[in-house]
Amino acid sequence: MEVAWQMQVGFDSDNSSGDFSEANHKVTEMLDLDPHQSNRTEKHNGETEIQENGIKRHRTSLPAPMFSRSDFSVWSILKKCIGLELSKITMPIVFNEPLSFLQRITEYMEHIYLINKACSHADPLERMQAVAAFAVSAVASQWERTGKPFNPLLGETYELTREDLGFRFISEQVSHHPPISAFYSEGLNKDFIFHGSIYPKLKFWGKSIEAEPRGTITLELLKHNEAYTWTNPTCCVHNVIIGKLWLEQYGTVEIVNHSTGDKCVLNFKPCGLFGKELHRVEGYIQDKNKKKLCVIYGKWTECLWCTDPTTYETYKKNEKRGGEQKKLKPSEDVIKSENDEADDMPEVQDTVQFVPGSKLLWRINCRPPNSSQMYNFTSFAVSLNELEKGMEAILAPTDCRLRPDIRNMENGNMDVASKEKERLEEKQRAARKERAKDEVEWQTRWFHQGTNPYTGTSDWLYSGGYFDRNFSDCPDIY
Repeated sequence: MEVAWQMQVGFDSDNSSGDFSEANHKVTEMLDLDPHQSNRTEKHNGETEIQENGIKRHRTSLPAPMFSRSDFSVWSILKKCIGLELSKITMPIVFNEPLSFLQRITEYMEHIYLINKACSHADPLERMQAVAAFAVSAVASQWERTGKPFNPLLGETYELTREDLGFRFISEQVSHHPPISAFYSEGLNKDFIFHGSIYPKLKFWGKSIEAEPRGTITLELLKHNEAYTWTNPTCCVHNVIIGKLWLEQYGTVEIVNHSTGDKCVLNFKPCGLFGKELHRVEGYIQDKNKKKLCVIYGKWTECLWCTDPTTYETYKKNEKRGGEQKKLKPSEDVIKSENDEADDMPEVQDTVQFVPGSKLLWRINCRPPNSSQMYNFTSFAVSLNELEKGMEAILAPTDCRLRPDIRNMENGNMDVASKEKERLEEKQRAARKERAKDEVEWQTRWFHQGTNPYTGTSDWLYSGGYFDRNFSDCPDIY
């Protein structure tokens, strides 16, 4: 399969009207919730439970541990492909993680409470702070996730409804060359719409692979009649030739409130020569007259804080004069272990320096204790490919959870997964040749091309109707 070393990097925004009137009882059925049995705890399909509050408890581990990559080298593949388009490089399945890229996109929703905070704030400055924290949190799940998600097949979809978190989500692979993934999410309380499409531009620099973001992300807060747009930072995976793979995010992210004219400018700093700036994020929020309203600082792998500009500048001046500064407790996620000394990974000199009087905007979720044996997944990521009893009758036949190669890899059947991956690739190639022979253009099912009304750029818009669950004309891709 022609795949990209895909990372959650850039989005084209999506401006479509969601159909909030679609039957909620279908969502309840899909989640395997019984509204009449909300005061008891019940086991479902082994690990899944209904808690006393009626909310489903999702699985906390994968069926099988991660397959070791120690005997394989990314460089052994890439050295044969110098000068070629990286989106057409075929990688062995051992370098994958058992998720589709469509599922990786869904991890944006892990910190949805920040959107809820933005919706609840009456002050536009506080709303922008919450949106900025959401934009930073969206890339946090990538920390130490060096496995490549499966490239979605053309027409592949993924849906997720979380009543406990208050949203539902649908995505579709709308193009294969170039690979474009479109997504749309809405609040179950009709409070927000979040949408976009992803098309990362990949570059190979010899020792590293860089994913440059393309497109725009759009978040609409319906109660406030506000729309925010931004583009993700560049993501870079280092040590693809030798050593331990590690990644960083860098570049400038501008978040624009198209209703008020406020703007948040965030600088994701490159690690630098001695790694002092590794993972650091620093920026500010300004009004439409370019007056700075607050300063934001932290690390995308740890936390994000905000304070007023005067306090921050005074602190920085004192820091340059050698004044005593308060540091946060170092995080194990960013401290280099003694065993990594030969891996050419820059050593972190310190953690986030706390400016007195700052307000905490966001802190990263702790990962499961066995995360390193589960592809460094977060708890949210662990649940994404969960297939409950009865779910197959509700899902679209194109849903990622039904992909046999991903399912077998998750279950530890690597040989079967590899064979299934080859079969699916060949089936996709044969279908493309057949369409070319008959001069038939591929028709997307749930998204269509259009224009973003806030940025004026071309993007993919949600056509609506997915949750009506009429899947009779879905393609046979598996």
